[in-house]
Amino acid sequence: MHTDRTAPPRSPRLRRALSAALVLPLLLGALAACGYGSKAPKDDAAPAAAGGRKLSAGTVRIGHFANVTHATPLVGLAEGLFAKELGGTRISTQVFNAGPSEIEALNAGSVDIGWIGPSPAVNGYTRAGGKNLRIVSGSASGGVSLVVAPERVKGPHDLRGKRIATPQLGNTQDVALLNHLAEEGYEVDPATGRGDVTVLRVDNKETPTLFERGDIDGAWVPEPTASKLVASGGKVLLDEKELWEDGEFVITNVVVSRKFLAEHPDVVEAVLRGSVRTNAWIAENPEKAKEHVNASLKRLTGKALPADVLGPAFAAVETTDDPLAATLRQQADHAVRAGLLEKADLTGIYDLRLLNKVLRAEGRPEVDSAGLGAE
Repeated sequence: MHTDRTAPPRSPRLRRALSAALVLPLLLGALAACGYGSKAPKDDAAPAAAGGRKLSAGTVRIGHFANVTHATPLVGLAEGLFAKELGGTRISTQVFNAGPSEIEALNAGSVDIGWIGPSPAVNGYTRAGGKNLRIVSGSASGGVSLVVAPERVKGPHDLRGKRIATPQLGNTQDVALLNHLAEEGYEVDPATGRGDVTVLRVDNKETPTLFERGDIDGAWVPEPTASKLVASGGKVLLDEKELWEDGEFVITNVVVSRKFLAEHPDVVEAVLRGSVRTNAWIAENPEKAKEHVNASLKRLTGKALPADVLGPAFAAVETTDDPLAATLRQQADHAVRAGLLEKADLTGIYDLRLLNKVLRAEGRPEVDSAGLGAE
């Protein structure tokens, strides 16, 4: 039996968040067409390498977030590793705050290649009937936790009646929380977030303030938001990696426009070589990589992370070339069970041929698409 235990919101800011949770289901159809989330100004920080040979495209337009889980593009651009592989092909970058707006840019042809989370990639692929994008590489695993106020949430079975935030309705962390609550026996309406536990969809920038005020009891969020909550007195109730086999699950993919992939495979291969070599560089130079990430965050957002947030946030995220395709399939199944995604055939969402070519050349093992490849 469904039980609605939603209490009146405690603050105007929280009331706005709850109102958004009620209105968002009505907007789902519109989101497929227009996307949402603001975009930062174009950041042309990586010009063509001097004297380098231009590939089949004069410019490659790369999208990513100003986020710790997007360490690969942040570090690779700052260290010049992508520019080195692209030679005379210029890099133009676009920074996004939300996955759907990046998918919209990819669909519109204003972005060629992007680092993005699994849920926006799956949603974008299914809404376009598989005609718009391919996932061509992995980038990051982990870096997501359920952080709670320990004085109000005593343990994993103490969530009934509590307010838990996620970044967006239907985003990767929202789906993960809804699936976890269902497995624990809690009933929650996925569209409104009302039920045994109240799920509030709150922008990551707002979550720490709501948490400090006591307006929410916890949040299922990615880094660095999770570490910000811990620095404010929160406790990690659950690291999401505990729910996955081998502790790995995809949090960031690399996607490419199908049109750009067909017309400029040499450019896509160069970007992937830069990604693979950047991930290897991060593994060999973690402290320098961490500095690059923080410097990029300061440049792109105007604010660097304090040491007590940056350290644990960076350590929680594992860069990887493997797209961890089996976990994307599971995440999509979770979204279907939650009622946030219609059952869809994801066969063809991956094209890992160029990535595996790069990995072979680097003497690295190939990765697989878990039966979802276009090969």
